[in-house]
Amino acid sequence: MRIDILNPKATRLLKDLAALNLIAIQDTPQNSFAGALKKFRSKFKSAPSMKEITAEVELVRSKRYAKSEK
Repeated sequence: MRIDILNPKATRLLKDLAALNLIAIQDTPQNSFAGALKKFRSKFKSAPSMKEITAEVELVRSKRYAKSEK
């Protein structure tokens, strides 16, 4: 079950209900892909430019096509 809380007062009410042991609140586990992506992004100060990406793609393509022509 997923509940979107629109009013901050509802969060306080839910926490009060949990304190009374009427409900249990569990944090949803983070998506492993999203977690890995966040970890990778945190290691770099800025994303590569489109020019850098294009150069890398062209390099990989040229190596791949050079192997297939042999």
